[in-house]
Amino acid sequence: MLPLFRLLSHVPLRALHAAGAILGWCVFLASSTYRRRLIDHAAQAGYRFAQVRPAVAHIGRMVAELPCLWLGAAPAVAWDNVACIDAAYAQGQGVVLLTPHLGCFEIVAQALALRYHAQHGPLTVLFRPARKAWIAPLVAASRQRPGLAAVPTTLAGVRHMIRALRQGQAVGLLPDQVPPEGLGLWAPFFGRPAYTMTLAARLAQQTGAQVRLVWGERLPAGRGYLLHARELQAPLPTTLPEAVEQLNGELERLIRECPQQYLWSYGRYKPPREQSPEPPPTEVSGA
Repeated sequence: MLPLFRLLSHVPLRALHAAGAILGWCVFLASSTYRRRLIDHAAQAGYRFAQVRPAVAHIGRMVAELPCLWLGAAPAVAWDNVACIDAAYAQGQGVVLLTPHLGCFEIVAQALALRYHAQHGPLTVLFRPARKAWIAPLVAASRQRPGLAAVPTTLAGVRHMIRALRQGQAVGLLPDQVPPEGLGLWAPFFGRPAYTMTLAARLAQQTGAQVRLVWGERLPAGRGYLLHARELQAPLPTTLPEAVEQLNGELERLIRECPQQYLWSYGRYKPPREQSPEPPPTEVSGA
């Protein structure tokens, strides 16, 4: 698989995205379960299928662009409102960067690490090794990037994130990912209860870090990506349930900027899986 990915990494992004669009529609038409989940989740947010139809192709593009993003030359990246991230770093208390399953989330971490690591240190992200042996080397290689520090999804990994924030560095999270049981709270997401991670809110509350939202828009015809950065509309509440609920609302606002590129097929409302025997990482009280 690695030789195939290396070969595909030389294919122009425009061609990969074109092939990915076909792949997305093939999967959508072949799987009724997948199709129904995508349509239902979009409807939960108030969208008719016609309004989010491009999301079908974008989900395929998300897969097809991986050889380029993991093993190829860095694609073209432009920035929207990057000053709000600069201002967050300037506070000196660390930055929690949140990226939902919107657009190309792989490019976000790479671009942030490349832009800021020389001055502010690496971007720390949680890394769970792939369960499938055939793809594990690819996933591992994708995290070996300049300025990107991948830490395990364990208590030790979370302690590493806290240390990074206290050193004025940044950490990155996918906040709309369903966490293991015991590591989240049920909170509304587009009006329906969704099991939501508490880690993002806890990191900010415990360290005083600034929180920013970032997502990577795919530009047409393989022209690269436009990274959008946003501030929170209000400071995070001090109570954890209220903070988690606010962050879900902030993500909703971000997704509504471009619902055509959101991963509506993700099982956002599924029940959490059982956690590992290790103590919950959100119980960290110091580092």
